[in-house]
Amino acid sequence: MNLANKLTFIRIILAPVFLVIYLLPRFFPSLFVNGTLWTVPVLWVIFIVSEITDYFDGLAARKLNLTSDFGKLLDPFADTLTQITLFLCFIIDGIFSASILPVLLFLLVVYREFAILFLRNMMLKKGLAMGAQMSGKVKTVAYITTASIALLTASLERLKIFEFILPYVKIGALIAFTISVIISIVSFFDYLIIYKKTADIKAQ
Repeated sequence: MNLANKLTFIRIILAPVFLVIYLLPRFFPSLFVNGTLWTVPVLWVIFIVSEITDYFDGLAARKLNLTSDFGKLLDPFADTLTQITLFLCFIIDGIFSASILPVLLFLLVVYREFAILFLRNMMLKKGLAMGAQMSGKVKTVAYITTASIALLTASLERLKIFEFILPYVKIGALIAFTISVIISIVSFFDYLIIYKKTADIKAQ
């Protein structure tokens, strides 16, 4: 457990904390008789800290030469856990009002992540750890952008301010999510090509 992996674990811990704080007021409103306004800054702090640790764990791994096969697997796992958790929160909002993100696109994200997990496991059987590729990093940036806009939407709804721009922010979240899903699917084929090349080399 070097410094880089410890930073990654912070992200893994923060994901369920975000989930609980986001959803508790929805499912147990009686516990929040004084309102849910406090959840907005707390959720943003968790989100920002999570993304900061994502940046610094990679920086620590490169600068301090802490790169490891374990870290190559742990980091994308933490990314996926965080992203799926965030998107799930915005999907569940649809139970109470209008869903911020569409379920169909969310399912495409989940299927893609399971497919990548399968490829990583196949690579492990060959004795190789498949780290994040450039297309995967672009996908992560697209996911973060989507999550930021979606969280802004949820924040405006909870604070009940600037409600006149809410429809436009929701459209922005939908557009960003659609683009990120397209990028994620393209990146899957990038990983698939890498796996095939590796399989061909091993077969020779």
